[in-house]
Amino acid sequence: MIEKMKKVSIVLLNRDKEQALKALRKIGLVHLERVEGTSEKLNQFKEQSSALLISESILGEIKTKKNKKAPAVEMTEEEVVALCNEIVAKSDKKKQLLEEIAADSNELERFENWGSVCLEDFAFLKEKGVQLKMYEIPGDKYSLIGDDIETVLVNKDKKTVRFMIINGGEGRPENLLPEAFEVPEPRMSTQQLEDEIVQDEKLVKEIDAFYVQKAECLPALRKYKNKLETYIEFENINAGMEHEEEGADTDLAWISGYVPTDNMEAFKAECAKNNWAVGYADPEDEDIEVPTKLKNNKLVSLIYPLTDFLGTVPGYHEYDISGWFLLFFSIFFGMIFGDGGYGLLLTFAFLGIIIKNGITKKKNPPLLFLGIILGIATVIWGTVTCTWFGIPAANLPDFLKTISVRPLSNAYTDELTGFTTDQNLQIFCFTLALLQLSIAHIKGMIANRKSLKFFGELGSLLQLIGMYYIVLNLVVSSEVFALDKIIYNIPIGYVEVGLIAFGFVLSFIFANYEGSVAKSILASVKGIIPVILGVVNVFSDIVSYIRLWAVGLAGAAISATVNSMAGPILGHAILFAIGIILLVFGHGLNMVLNLLSVLVHGVRLNTLEFSSHLGMSWSGIKYKPFSEKGNE
Repeated sequence: MIEKMKKVSIVLLNRDKEQALKALRKIGLVHLERVEGTSEKLNQFKEQSSALLISESILGEIKTKKNKKAPAVEMTEEEVVALCNEIVAKSDKKKQLLEEIAADSNELERFENWGSVCLEDFAFLKEKGVQLKMYEIPGDKYSLIGDDIETVLVNKDKKTVRFMIINGGEGRPENLLPEAFEVPEPRMSTQQLEDEIVQDEKLVKEIDAFYVQKAECLPALRKYKNKLETYIEFENINAGMEHEEEGADTDLAWISGYVPTDNMEAFKAECAKNNWAVGYADPEDEDIEVPTKLKNNKLVSLIYPLTDFLGTVPGYHEYDISGWFLLFFSIFFGMIFGDGGYGLLLTFAFLGIIIKNGITKKKNPPLLFLGIILGIATVIWGTVTCTWFGIPAANLPDFLKTISVRPLSNAYTDELTGFTTDQNLQIFCFTLALLQLSIAHIKGMIANRKSLKFFGELGSLLQLIGMYYIVLNLVVSSEVFALDKIIYNIPIGYVEVGLIAFGFVLSFIFANYEGSVAKSILASVKGIIPVILGVVNVFSDIVSYIRLWAVGLAGAAISATVNSMAGPILGHAILFAIGIILLVFGHGLNMVLNLLSVLVHGVRLNTLEFSSHLGMSWSGIKYKPFSEKGNE
């Protein structure tokens, strides 16, 4: 469930606000509204943070041998700041040096075919009345240069002739062939360029050596980084708090935030202890920054590591679907992995880590217990479908075939239900879609039970039920699920189409209801195209669940392929080890691919299809109180 919040405003003396913020952080209950402060101190902290990030990135790339016996480098905050500034300065210097080396190298490359070029010699000759300019021309054109232009051949190759013009004037000689290209002089003599490159490379090596020497300081930098984040947060709030500006000792300052309703009594007691005035009220619908704090039992809370990883937080006025998310994600996980053998590996792997942590008295993170649930779900689905390490069902023990569920089992080829196993799996996927999406609209009906919007949700539910049959008709079997099929003298198909039509009418009239039926209809008329496309979306959302069967089928095919490749190799004693390696690598790779598929498809069905029918946008802000613990 989403905990109820109270919007609170705290008023105190402006002169005491810094001490008050320290006390407020110690209380650790208020999720403060965002403020943007400006101060010289805050700017200094941000500059330090920027320098620290650059320094951490540079030192983090250096691989050093870990010496467990060596004590950690202890540094004061001032020393860390000074080191970061030095690293940044050296980083800028290194960038400049590398740019100079690149420029000098390009310049040398330009005169690679000219040999050594000395600008001092050019200047000396010019003083003596001999002016030289360098030119290049295609090899077959050099002989065409007129006798009125005095040239000196430097060298030539198959394509180009390099020559110099003697005393040709400041500009280009008038009669010089247009194919001749003047080569600009280098910015310094080529020998000086070479010397400069050597010197710059030496300085770059010295900077790199400095980085290596300071790499051991990285833990100290990361330690200060955590503190600096706290300093920035504190100073931002301190500088951003609204306050009176009359300059009197009685000037007031104030700040707003949110406190869980269950903690309000404790919070008010702390406010009274600190002589703060406090006002509070329930959040309004217009309050968009109300944080979301989820409160569930230990079982449901196991889904939090996944939602935290995804960064999905329901809005304060939305639903908490943690329980449903855990339930259906577990089912989706099992169906996508699809192999009971893989499930056993996952279960025992996570269980082994939990036991090891218990022996070493380490705390077990919730992710390990979530892994066991997902592993068990995979074992269950593998048992249902008789799928174990991609081994053909005919080669499995009889008891594994017996405990499988015949309509969904790979162990049986007879059409007991009138459908093939693949068709039964498709029906199962679509039924799962109907179940999950129906839950979304039932929740909507419950939430709007005192409003006519209830009928809008009912209309969406009726469309789901009707469209479910249409999907079965189009995807599974147009004969078994024919529109003219009669059951108890009732044409089932036409009833389903009627449900779609009637549900559409209800949704059209009441989906946008906010106190006025006329305005709700008008809103639907204005958005008539999205309203009509909504019916198509119902169809596509149900069909979307077939991905569970398709992805699981792909994983099973990869397992079978790995087995078929390794099987012949395992029959040779010499190649047996290679066969084992192939099996481990192949099935391991398949499990990694399955995990990626779960993150793409299993998560999508919860956060997109299911959530869209709930009307959720996952636009929530996670409850993060201003506290010392939250910044450790």
